[in-house]
Amino acid sequence: MKPLKNKVSITLDEDVIKEIKRLAEEDDRNFSQYINLVLKDWIKRTSNMPNS
Repeated sequence: MKPLKNKVSITLDEDVIKEIKRLAEEDDRNFSQYINLVLKDWIKRTSNMPNS
């Protein structure tokens, strides 16, 4: 079963948006998928969140 997704709204600096878009394109992912990937990785590295 796929994990549930929720929509959220955040405000980011323009330079952060541009860099995330560039990195997401390099990784063949959309913006949202890439942010999710980066946040999961950061959480995993800085806490004890189980792998999903």
